[in-house]
Amino acid sequence: MTLSASRIEQPVLASRILAGNRLGDPHVRPVTVYLPPGHDDTLNGPTMTRYPTVYLLSSHGNTGPGLLNWRAWDMTIKQQLDDLIAREVIGPMIVVLPDMWTRFGGSQYINSLGMGRYEDYLIDEIVPVIDRDYRTIPDRDHRGIMGRSSGGYGAIIQAMHHPETFGAFACQSGDLYWEYTCLPGLSRMHQHLAKFGDLDTFIADIPDIRPKTGAFWDLIMTVCFAAAFGDNPDEPRGFDLPIAPATGALNLAVWERWLTHDPIRKIDEPRYAEALAQMNGIFIDAGRFDEYQLQVGARVLSRKLDALGIPHVYEEYPDGHRNTHYRYADSLAYLDGVLR
Repeated sequence: MTLSASRIEQPVLASRILAGNRLGDPHVRPVTVYLPPGHDDTLNGPTMTRYPTVYLLSSHGNTGPGLLNWRAWDMTIKQQLDDLIAREVIGPMIVVLPDMWTRFGGSQYINSLGMGRYEDYLIDEIVPVIDRDYRTIPDRDHRGIMGRSSGGYGAIIQAMHHPETFGAFACQSGDLYWEYTCLPGLSRMHQHLAKFGDLDTFIADIPDIRPKTGAFWDLIMTVCFAAAFGDNPDEPRGFDLPIAPATGALNLAVWERWLTHDPIRKIDEPRYAEALAQMNGIFIDAGRFDEYQLQVGARVLSRKLDALGIPHVYEEYPDGHRNTHYRYADSLAYLDGVLR
């Protein structure tokens, strides 16, 4: 029997949760869904084939639909999934690529006053729609989450916050250990702001800044962190500046608030350790030569999991941080084994 071909579907979701967000980002957005070979075959009733689901979160500076784009000497995510299924490295699965883009290049996949309730958007709107409209196995034991870089951070945070929703996760080169992830950018924030004007000028000009140099990307990543981790309802922006404007020195009070969002610290809280202990599978990897030294946080996290007796797989590979989408294959193969 010939199976129907795989395909991409992009239903549009009008989010009540994102409506009226502070940045004015769209609340009507597509939800990109990969449907595996056979999904569209007409099998009804008790014989209907259903599939495990993986939510794939993109890195900062990209978003779900962007993973469909052509890449030099590499596969798009659809090509990668088709190839893995054809070679029986993984079985057929539904893969969801949410659009979590903001004016700041991403959302860190959490709720924040400065950007919006992106965690609630994922859990309370996207997941129910996917389970309603597609042939998923609609329970946490057959639903996983994964991502690289900021997407890896999002994956572990969602597992910590929502073990009732996700039964396994994979974190590839995730944002961990704020001393190395955040402090280097914070140390340069005052210089970058001097180039672009003050923070409000930079925020207003983001779409029109040309060229978008390394300084731009360095600053917008730090601004995204600030909006995600520095909530302050009394500030017009919704978040505090993490440095002292006059000197550029670290604002220690704000920095302490940032640290509460670091998975390396969160795992020390019993409720988050208990959430990770409920996972059916945990996969963590990082490049040994990561340009942002994110392998350090991955190592620290792995050792903390070991100390807590929480089973997991940890791998390092001989590469850096950028252009490592090929490692999705390892995360997908691991999750397939757990979720199936």
